[in-house]
Amino acid sequence: MSGRNNNKLPTNLPQLQNLIKRDPGSYTEEFLQQYNHYRSNVEIFKLQPDKPNKELSTLVMFMAQTAHCYPRHLENFPQQLKSVLSSHHTVMDPDLRMTLCRALILLRNKDLINPTAILELFFELLRCHDKILRKTLYTHIVTDIKNINAKHKNNKVNTTLQNFMYTMLRDNNVMAAKISLDVMIELYKRNIWNDAKTVNVITTACFSKVAKILVAALKFFLGKDEDEKKDSDSESEDDGPTARDLMVRYSTGKKNTKSKKKFEKAMKVLKKHKKKKKPEVFNFSAIHLIHDPQDFAEKLLKQLESSKERFEVKIMHMDLISRLVGIHELFLFNFYPFLQRFLQPHQREVTRILLHAAQATHQLVPPEISQSVLMTIANNFVTDRNSGEVMTVGLNAIKELTARCPLAMTEELLQDLAQYKTHKDKNVSMSARGLIQLFRSLNPNMLQKKFRGKPTEASTEARINAYGELVAKDYIPGAEVLEVEKVDKDGGDDDGWESASLSEDDEDGEWIDVHHSSDEEQQEIAQKIEAMPMDERKTKAAAVSSSRLLTQEEFKKIKIAQLSKEIKAAPGKSEKRQHVEIDSDEERKGELLSLRDIEHLHKKPKSDKETRLATVLAGRTDRKEFVKKRTKLNPYASSTNKEKTKNKNFMMMRYSQNVRTKNKRSFRDKQIALRDALLKKKKRLMK
Repeated sequence: MSGRNNNKLPTNLPQLQNLIKRDPGSYTEEFLQQYNHYRSNVEIFKLQPDKPNKELSTLVMFMAQTAHCYPRHLENFPQQLKSVLSSHHTVMDPDLRMTLCRALILLRNKDLINPTAILELFFELLRCHDKILRKTLYTHIVTDIKNINAKHKNNKVNTTLQNFMYTMLRDNNVMAAKISLDVMIELYKRNIWNDAKTVNVITTACFSKVAKILVAALKFFLGKDEDEKKDSDSESEDDGPTARDLMVRYSTGKKNTKSKKKFEKAMKVLKKHKKKKKPEVFNFSAIHLIHDPQDFAEKLLKQLESSKERFEVKIMHMDLISRLVGIHELFLFNFYPFLQRFLQPHQREVTRILLHAAQATHQLVPPEISQSVLMTIANNFVTDRNSGEVMTVGLNAIKELTARCPLAMTEELLQDLAQYKTHKDKNVSMSARGLIQLFRSLNPNMLQKKFRGKPTEASTEARINAYGELVAKDYIPGAEVLEVEKVDKDGGDDDGWESASLSEDDEDGEWIDVHHSSDEEQQEIAQKIEAMPMDERKTKAAAVSSSRLLTQEEFKKIKIAQLSKEIKAAPGKSEKRQHVEIDSDEERKGELLSLRDIEHLHKKPKSDKETRLATVLAGRTDRKEFVKKRTKLNPYASSTNKEKTKNKNFMMMRYSQNVRTKNKRSFRDKQIALRDALLKKKKRLMK
């Protein structure tokens, strides 16, 4: 006992804390002594809450570290800390406030306090003017909610906290509201709170009077979903025909120039379709979870029209409204005249505004409204008085807009724009070619005959639907190829590729001969389908579609057959100069544009003198000097007479022997110099 009494445990709290964690029962008396000391310090603190109290901070952390060892004695300890913080957090010492918060976090990690109570308290503490404290609380709130929903969704806690955060977003304290919004956005990105309630709570922040909160909410809806972007490449490769399928179809059999060209064109079409399948994946999930996108877009437009924020914030408003209108196909007719005011070549960020104009169009926009936007772009951008870059941007915007709303283009305007195909600027001519190519697949009849190109099977079937017309097909286009290729000798499935089966009578499971469809058979099948009238094709496709469920391999064959329509010439036409570039408006539905689609230049513009000079100077930053500087061994040594002559005026030194130019030597001088050189060499050899 004497040794124990001499260890000074009452004054050595770290040692006592270590001993209590090893054997709580043996040190109950010492613990209670410290607990009473803690309670008396709390009472002293309440008398002067604004005074620092290091002793109380030490005792609080000691109690938090040993709370799990004495749950009966410290049953009310978390509630005591919570009441002290909620009552005096605005006036107490920052170090003491941080210590109490860390103690509560420690108790929460030991599951000694209810998560709802502590999180609500921490949200209130976000009002404090303490940056380190707010950062600590933000990290704990996100981590704690993540741990709560680690195994399964805790809907009860989530609902309580979401309701509390909804009130926090309306808090008068800007910092508390901003951090609450950041917590919700971070939890959504981590797929913890990715439900509709969270998204619709964030929509209320888009109408905040505080610029920081407003911009954070807008950026959330305009941001990208990185996880979906990483998985998009792998998912898109699972469906549809591959390069190997086309190789089997076009490269087997006869090896001639015609089959080689067909294969190359098929690969180009396949590459075009693959590129369209992998658009840039944006945060579609959040935009789709909005309860009333029409009302949300109308309120945003009203806020935009009366906004006095910076121009960058207005651009973000336009971007979000255009995405809402394009994705949900909303009717927001006042948005288009608002955009037209900014469609001028000298306008700042005009390419982004053109992007938003194209993004906000869809097939349900009335033609008179979309035509007005299109004519504004054509009149302000596609004129000879503008530079080539301006005309290119205008033509690209017109192409993207008409791809989503073909009815916006009139036949007269299209014929006028098609004339820029022969423009001297390569960027303008290539953009005009792209517009011509678009309408070759949408409706070639709108083009002049010289611009239509050789018609293909796909272009002859193309047509632009009237406004409000819906095309609901009761069959799968291209399914007629399955019925033709389906029948084989045994009445089984022969999909035209390779098939193998086991003999039912052979118990050993030996392989039997299989039937391989040759190139000649495939060509016969293709010729039969080409010879069918269109009505008969539809009838057979409807019969196949309604008779059975199709497999992935069969869908792949259908897609290959549809791709071949874009390569094959129309009946009665030669196969020369086939055009394979297609651009379907159906495939662009719901797809968001990128700025490169508007700013795309086929030829790099020539740099001016300032740009070239800046490039040259930038390349000289890390370049070593070519001239080696000779440094003196002694920096304080004097210079030689030869060095001094370099700095003297030439008129002072022109009669000097050192500066005088060498005159041409006479024949006698050369003889003397040669004699002296030979004598010198002879003496050197004799030595």
